[in-house]
Amino acid sequence: MSKLLAVSSGPHIHSGRTVRSIMGDVLIALAPVVVASVLLFGLRALILYVVCVGVCVACEWVTQKLFHKPISVSDLSAAVTGVILACNLPVNIPLWMAAIGCIVAIFFTKQLFGGIGSNIANPAIVGRIVLMISFPSAMSNFILPNFAPDGMASATVLPQIIGGSEEAVMPGMLQMFFGIRTGCAGETCIFAILLGFAYLVYKRVIHLETPIAFVATYLLFSLMVGNPFANGRIFYELMGGGLLFGAVFMVTDYPTTPGTRLGRVIFGFGCGLITFLIRFYGSLPEGVSFGILLMNMLTPLINRLVLDKPFGWAKPEKKEGKA
Repeated sequence: MSKLLAVSSGPHIHSGRTVRSIMGDVLIALAPVVVASVLLFGLRALILYVVCVGVCVACEWVTQKLFHKPISVSDLSAAVTGVILACNLPVNIPLWMAAIGCIVAIFFTKQLFGGIGSNIANPAIVGRIVLMISFPSAMSNFILPNFAPDGMASATVLPQIIGGSEEAVMPGMLQMFFGIRTGCAGETCIFAILLGFAYLVYKRVIHLETPIAFVATYLLFSLMVGNPFANGRIFYELMGGGLLFGAVFMVTDYPTTPGTRLGRVIFGFGCGLITFLIRFYGSLPEGVSFGILLMNMLTPLINRLVLDKPFGWAKPEKKEGKA
């Protein structure tokens, strides 16, 4: 025979999408968020993005050189990690701290586990959490955005609204929607986040089950506590922290979320529940990153529990014991 029959594992049908094309779409979806944060916080926000992307790409290149792996920085995954991490940092954080977060994300969370697709947690989330634990003051030192009204506090909205503080001037709903409030660089402008979400849905880059389950679960539990509509509390909770940014750009990460529809619903439910518990009963004002990280750890178990049965699979019959 001149040709042998080639037998290989699936997938046998390819969509034509590559890592580079998917990551390129994610960067396009993040573009409105980046532009909005630069308009709101000025040149310092742009510098933060440049530093985070540069350090992430450089760290990936150096690591792959050291480990004698093929150089894959052109797939844009390191650039996406840099942008998402920058979006989760205060604009005025010292740049050397941001660089440490990038190294933790790329070297310790991604490359040490084998590179893209092999990491067990979202690299940007791990980088942010390490910075939160190591430098809590710097990670909670926010600056007022441009166009902020007089008397607006530099603290984030969540502790004020959940804790019931009325000392500071609260931004209006329209100001919240367009990001005229304190917070991390990329989480403030809800309008920009929704633009990115619409683009990702249009390009079919993300699955809708996880973000919908995440936000719906959080809202369900929040509605059970007190009067959720007093002073517009539920709307401030929805727009006041990193809930929507996390739902669009972080819980939709392919390698660290379950591969089945039911698994993604369970994952989103867990993220929403943990975020709710930390926000209302924990010592931290925000719980999105911790909720996603904890559920990342459970993704292998969720995949095992809800694994689709292979086509043609049948449960083996029990053999009777010999007499």
